[in-house]
Amino acid sequence: MTTDAVHSLTDEALVEAIVKTNDTLLFEVLYDRYASMVYNKCYGFANGVDEAKDLTQDVFLRVFVKLASFKGKSKFSTWLYAFTYNHCVNYVTRNTAKKIEKQSVSSDSIENIGEDVDSTREFESMRVEQLKRVMELISPDEKMILLLKYQDNLSIKELSDALDIGESAVKMRLKRAKEKLVHKYNNLYTKDGESI
Repeated sequence: MTTDAVHSLTDEALVEAIVKTNDTLLFEVLYDRYASMVYNKCYGFANGVDEAKDLTQDVFLRVFVKLASFKGKSKFSTWLYAFTYNHCVNYVTRNTAKKIEKQSVSSDSIENIGEDVDSTREFESMRVEQLKRVMELISPDEKMILLLKYQDNLSIKELSDALDIGESAVKMRLKRAKEKLVHKYNNLYTKDGESI
């Protein structure tokens, strides 16, 4: 297969070829396509550039080993997003002494969380900076599902496929994570937005 032909393959066709042949050169093509996305996600969980690079390498090593478990239920990029998040969440959970110092939570994604909450008007009065602080107080799993939904804009179906759980389970996890966020926020801040 020519270099151009390899580069024109879809992610899914490339994965299929890698699984069949175990060809590391084909895997390099996949790596080149997604290295910056994976690095950016890892950086949000890491305590600096070096740790983010190490996490990125870990993710790709594990992806190479686990590639056959990609069943094509979702897009490969969605599967890789979830795989990366899960790896980082597990890493952080294993290293609980290390806090997630900075998760790249953009103001837009925080506002998206607020817009999507049904019947919880509390979000509307939350200030973005305070919400970022509160995000650090919920569990890595809760943070992960909120960020996948509101920062990365994955649909309920994509989340269901990527996390390999039913859509109703996704909705329940999202609901619980949002409720926990509101609760933590209300415990920390008064109505005028000042710290208690």
